[in-house]
Amino acid sequence: MSRRTKIVATIGPACRDPETLRRMVEAGMDVARLNFSHGTPELHAENVQLVRDAARAAGRPVAVLQDLPGPKLRIGPVAQDTVMLQTDSTVRFTCGEETEGDATNLSVGHPSLADAIQPGEVFYLSDGRIRLRAGDIDRDTRSFTATVEFGGRVGSRAGLNVPGEANALPSVPDEDLRLLGIGEQMGVDLVALSFVRRPEDVEVVRRYTRLPLIAKIEKPQAVERAEAITRAADCIMVARGDLGIELPIEEVPLTQKRLIALSGSLARPSITATQMLDSMVTSSRPTRAEATDVANAILDGTDAVMLSQETAIGEHPVGAVEMMASIAEYTERAIPYQQWNEERVHRDERDPAYTLAHSACVAARELQLDALVIPTLSGRSARLVSSHRPSVPIYALSPGKETVRRCGLMWGVRAAAMERMETTEELIADACRRVVELGWCQPGQRVGVTAGLPSGRPGTTSLLQIQTLQKPGL
Repeated sequence: MSRRTKIVATIGPACRDPETLRRMVEAGMDVARLNFSHGTPELHAENVQLVRDAARAAGRPVAVLQDLPGPKLRIGPVAQDTVMLQTDSTVRFTCGEETEGDATNLSVGHPSLADAIQPGEVFYLSDGRIRLRAGDIDRDTRSFTATVEFGGRVGSRAGLNVPGEANALPSVPDEDLRLLGIGEQMGVDLVALSFVRRPEDVEVVRRYTRLPLIAKIEKPQAVERAEAITRAADCIMVARGDLGIELPIEEVPLTQKRLIALSGSLARPSITATQMLDSMVTSSRPTRAEATDVANAILDGTDAVMLSQETAIGEHPVGAVEMMASIAEYTERAIPYQQWNEERVHRDERDPAYTLAHSACVAARELQLDALVIPTLSGRSARLVSSHRPSVPIYALSPGKETVRRCGLMWGVRAAAMERMETTEELIADACRRVVELGWCQPGQRVGVTAGLPSGRPGTTSLLQIQTLQKPGL
């Protein structure tokens, strides 16, 4: 049986050439992530086209994920690109206008930080390696002092993390909305929102786009409001990088498990991200701990695992995807499919689609079906079936090429195009023909096919039919 856990890979300088991208798709890249915190819109537009060309060359659909920067705080440039902050020294931060800094004076681009931070509040630079504590704050000059509690070297435009609520900072910056429009124009399939703090952050962006939204859980406030945020979003990402800075690091493993279980119970896909195979940035093989980390995320129930620096700037981008795929395929043998079929999703008793998805998985197991075939307009039916983790392949068919690509984020779902049908009978018959034509199923196999009444309307899936597949043309 083919791999079911999906692989998200970040596009960067190490993998932009067409041959490398094609090999990454062939190795198992299902979703290509574009990090809009770096690079220009023009570069990202080129990357979208490169991914589309690589997917065509490899013969596999690949979704493009736009990862928005969010209200990420960064310091300005520093002299000679790096400066040493000594433990117990004092640094003044000036907010609003970026100027060249040194060991005693640094700038922060965001003017609201001086209003958001409080005296005595702890904050971090350089992915948590440098810890500082705020001192005197001058609201008039938008500046404040800070004592360096743990020093270290900091580079130009390093990230700055304030673990507190920081209500004065905008949840959805205007720049994110501008980049969202640019991403839609270049044809991205999915959008990730950074530093989500509350469900309203997702709902604000929802007013500006119809693209599926992924809420990145990377702040303690998001963890506290995880259920409401997950309900508001189409998917969540357990972004362990900033989460590991803003939470005590010993809390991150159990937080990951709780978030993945929560997303599964609400039938939302989840992505586990950050440093999964980090040593493969330079090494041709991961550490044992990294391989175990990937496997544990899969056993937690994650839909997708993500590569960041490993493919963006690493020396072995294709090898990292191959390794991720290999770990996933082996680990999936140990998934407790029957238990997850019955217990994983908390079914919405008011929505027949949830019950039908569960029944399809039960039928697949009890009738020993060979596959579940899911015609879908929006991808919702495929998502619900996927959430129950059936032990048989899930084949999604859609007239929308965007839906086909977006299925690349759903555990166990393989998707392809089919024509739009006017009646339910035609839909079921054509779906059965199509999976045989694609070579996914063989004549004589038995499959379960979902459909809705009336046909061609999203959200109407309400029936399951068992079919024995025929040779095309019969």
